[in-house]
Amino acid sequence: MLGPIGIGFVPHPQRPRPLLIGGGVGIPPMVFLAEALAAQASPSDPDSVPRNDIGTAWHPLVLMGSEIPFPFEARPSTILVPGVPDGVIAAMPLLEQLGVPSRLASRAGFPGCFDGFVTELGEAWLGSLDRDALGQIEIFACGPTPMLAATARLAARFDLPCQVSLEEFMACAVGGCAGCTVPVRTPTGPAMKRVCVDGPVFDAYTVFDT
Repeated sequence: MLGPIGIGFVPHPQRPRPLLIGGGVGIPPMVFLAEALAAQASPSDPDSVPRNDIGTAWHPLVLMGSEIPFPFEARPSTILVPGVPDGVIAAMPLLEQLGVPSRLASRAGFPGCFDGFVTELGEAWLGSLDRDALGQIEIFACGPTPMLAATARLAARFDLPCQVSLEEFMACAVGGCAGCTVPVRTPTGPAMKRVCVDGPVFDAYTVFDT
């Protein structure tokens, strides 16, 4: 096994309310990021919330979408999330234990899930926030390319920074074969970037049209 490789997510302290959006096989990276944020809470203070490296409290929200059964048994959430549509209560038990709120979305009719795409759930929640609250939001996403493109458009609509982790087949994973290249906009013009070493995380606005 080779790792870690490439460039990961970089939360910014100026945006202490990360919105994590995961779809399909993009769910585990979002759970990992949520765990990393939660791990920065002081273990000696059970009432503490996740904190970043300058002491500002993190308040992440994790939204996950799937059209097949989720790889865990969803449970009704005990963490209130104002702005989430009524009846959307399904959550991941692991994140509940960490004190990180989560909500699920699916068009498959799973109980307690938002009936629609996960980006539509994100739009509903973001639409409930005022300007000051939106100024604290940064979006992180991983999932199928159409979902990432929709997430980039969602971020643009609310004028939010957005980082996406791209899903590409990586033949060598060390940047030698260039089999995972994607077109990316750079300050000097379009360029082909290797997802395995130049990514997999990119600024959403450099990859997708919004």
